[in-house]
Amino acid sequence: MRLSATSLAILLGLAAGSAAICAMPVRATEALPLPVVDPADPGEHLPSHGRSLFEQMFAVRRGVAAEIEVPFPFEALLARIDAQLQRDPASPLPPAKRVLIPLGRSLQRTAAAPDYFASPRVVVAVDSPPIAGDVPLLKDRLYLGYQEKSAVVEIISYNEAAGRFEFLLLKDYRAGGKPRLAYANRTICFACHQNGAPIFSRALWDETNANAKVAAALLASGQSFYGIPPERGIDVPYAIDNASERANGFALTQRLWREGCGGNSAEAQGCRAGLFAAALRHALAGGQTWTPDARFERSVDQPLRAQARRRWPGGLASGNPDIPNRNPLQGTSSWPADAAARVALSEVQARFDPLLPRPPGALWRPDAADALRQLVAGLAEFVSDPDRRQLASALERLTPPTPSAPPAAQRLSVPCRIDTRVASRWSLRCSAVDGTLLAGTLSVHAGRPSGGRLARLALPGGSALNDVELTLVTAANAAGATLAPRVDGLPARNAAANVIHSIAIRRSEATLASGTGATPGGDGLVDGEATLEIRDDFAIVQQAIDRLAAGPQAATLFGPDPFPRRPLFSALFAELGAPAAAPCCAAAEHLPPAQLEVAAVAPGQAPGSSGDPLVRGFQPYCAACHQSAETFPPNFLHGPPAEVGARLRHCAQRLYVRLAMADLAPAQRAKTPMPPESMLPAFASDTQAWRSSPVRAAMLAQVTQWLRAETGRPPQLATLLAGGYEALRPCLPAH
Repeated sequence: MRLSATSLAILLGLAAGSAAICAMPVRATEALPLPVVDPADPGEHLPSHGRSLFEQMFAVRRGVAAEIEVPFPFEALLARIDAQLQRDPASPLPPAKRVLIPLGRSLQRTAAAPDYFASPRVVVAVDSPPIAGDVPLLKDRLYLGYQEKSAVVEIISYNEAAGRFEFLLLKDYRAGGKPRLAYANRTICFACHQNGAPIFSRALWDETNANAKVAAALLASGQSFYGIPPERGIDVPYAIDNASERANGFALTQRLWREGCGGNSAEAQGCRAGLFAAALRHALAGGQTWTPDARFERSVDQPLRAQARRRWPGGLASGNPDIPNRNPLQGTSSWPADAAARVALSEVQARFDPLLPRPPGALWRPDAADALRQLVAGLAEFVSDPDRRQLASALERLTPPTPSAPPAAQRLSVPCRIDTRVASRWSLRCSAVDGTLLAGTLSVHAGRPSGGRLARLALPGGSALNDVELTLVTAANAAGATLAPRVDGLPARNAAANVIHSIAIRRSEATLASGTGATPGGDGLVDGEATLEIRDDFAIVQQAIDRLAAGPQAATLFGPDPFPRRPLFSALFAELGAPAAAPCCAAAEHLPPAQLEVAAVAPGQAPGSSGDPLVRGFQPYCAACHQSAETFPPNFLHGPPAEVGARLRHCAQRLYVRLAMADLAPAQRAKTPMPPESMLPAFASDTQAWRSSPVRAAMLAQVTQWLRAETGRPPQLATLLAGGYEALRPCLPAH
């Protein structure tokens, strides 16, 4: 479904309002919020637990070992991913959303220069649920960036066992190549991905092919783009934006799961078990607003808030995945023919650079009224659609229509008015002072209800359902029928996730005087009554969780580790006697150990020993990002000492600009300074300290000396940038 401009404006207004609330100044006496993820601390480069979902999906067993096999060409890779996902029958969009970005801000942005529109970068995000329980949960957990010219696929993929996103590179991905997968240096990735998760532009996503000028230039190139239409509305980038927002919430959910309940005591395990039960309620009930019961308040709400007040008195600040919208063709009438002019348009100005430190996103406060609801909703994002359906099926099996010992049942009777003027379809409206409401239509056959659909079903306690299908349970008679309500093919449930087992609709005896059952006045309106039977079948789930929390697996299932999605659901379904899903991704367990192509260097570390003492001065502050096997960002510190010295001198113009930017006020900067300001804490520094640092002064003096030796005069910032930053000599010599 495409979004209208009005709808988008409303959504953006709401988002801006939320951001304004979260950005309210903190009083001097209040504790400051702590970041959920520290941008200067990317964590271990290789995971100590688990593997990425991308690896799990493409691992193939070869004897006793396994290897990664990724389909080629890129269209085949997209088809393989789509085949694992549910398709929305009401939408023409593919399950994995893709956009074209010819002039972007990624590390690969210059790979196709100057023919950017002939080879745009493709960005792919999965925002659809899996087709079955035996395939990985990729929704909001897999993102790809593909640049054909560099034969590299950049991958951001979730690792469930580690509770974090992994950053990987699939290299030599080309015809005749030998693709190899390696983990990326997380220090480089965190410079832009400051929450350790995907980032994406804010609306209106003008870098993508949703921009009419970008789409026109792509069409004019005469190229095809992996089956992706060059012309596309804002619906696809909007979906990617939403997926990235949800993905950035995973870090907060995982931290609160691990630390919010405390350690691994029985009370802490019980707290996590209660969170899991609440997340299942949320998922089964389709996100309806559940009013927590006394048990949840006692075992989860109170201890978690108390623990959070001690740990994070100022709250937790989530990372911000939104980078500013940028229109690279702003002010241009057409795509220039001159190569230098094309390269100039690729320049990313400082205010658009994803390296800029971003203000925090949403703030989670332990005393906020919706703090626990936010956590429960976040945890429900780890309940896949197949998990939800399998759980609903298990409850249907355990509570047959006429069980010998039915769960506790609640019955609500609501007066109705039924419009019978159309013989084949009656209009129904039932309401009561307690807020119960049924509004919809009944299908009628031979004067008797045979099914129907409710546009709205509301119940006391916050339950509200839309588009409820009614199917016939018992044979209808002249007075009415008993119908079963279903939503999305599953039994309808109230906000507490208890099944709305049946709705009996009866016309009153007083209105059955005529053959049609209409009132004597002849207006076709009749009185009636709807009786809803609600069964407390979620108690079966709660009892199963209680048994797990009291059993031998409690420390593993409800301990202070990342949310154990697969083990927890396997244990729950076994406890419910539900058939186990086929194991997912077993081949990945036989993969060789994860690897970096080149050993990563920690910020501040001076690896190796260059023969040139002046060169050694750059290593502690540049090696974390520029001593790698990648040419994006330029790896001018990689190689033998003599080669490194030559590369540094070749890069001198750009080094000078990046070092000198720290002397300018942020509004005056043409480019962001280096090292990135978000990483300065890793060097035990900050913006002010780095500006006045003798280390920076020494590096700037060295670069100045190199440039003076070239030209005979000291460098001038304005002169260097007269033609734009992209006109400067590149850091790596052309091969």
